[in-house]
Amino acid sequence: MDYKKSLIIRLILALIIALIGNKLFYFVLFKPTFYFSYILLLKYNPVILNTSFLINGYNLNFVPACLALSAYSLLAVLILLTKDISIKKSIKIFITGSLVIFTVNIIRIFILALILIELDIKLFNNLHLFLWQILSTLFVVILWVYLTKLYKVKTIPVYSDFKELSNKIK
Repeated sequence: MDYKKSLIIRLILALIIALIGNKLFYFVLFKPTFYFSYILLLKYNPVILNTSFLINGYNLNFVPACLALSAYSLLAVLILLTKDISIKKSIKIFITGSLVIFTVNIIRIFILALILIELDIKLFNNLHLFLWQILSTLFVVILWVYLTKLYKVKTIPVYSDFKELSNKIK
C-alpha cells in the first residue's frame, strides 16, 4: 500500500480509537479486570454488588478509570501514529503492551485494596490519586519506549510522518 493511503487509514483508525476506544476497551476488559481482582481479594471475602466489592465495610467501586482504559487507547493510538510498523508487528506490540498494562493494573488494584483494608483510607486516597493522575501516563510512555526497543521500531509517532510529508513536499 502506498504511503498516502497508509497514512490516511492510520489517522482515521487513530481518530476512531481516540473517540470510542474507551467504550470498546470497557466492553472487552471490565469482566476480566473485575473478576481477576475479585479472585486476588478472596482472602477478604468480598461480596459482589453490581460493579463493586464490599470488603470489611469498604465499597470498592469499579469505575471505567479503574480499568486503565486510557492506557490501552494511548497505546493503540501510539502504534497507529507510528510510521512503518507492519500490521503483524502492530498487533504483536498491542497484545504485548496490553498484557503488561492488564497485569500491572490488576496488581495496582490489589495493592490499593490491601492498603485500604489493612492500613488507612487516607493513604489509599493519596496513593490512588498519585497512581491515577501522575504515574499512569508515565507508565504508558515507559512501556512504549520498551516496546519500541523490543520490537525494533525505528520511527517516532507523528514526527516520522511529518518528516516524510515534509520530504515529499520539497
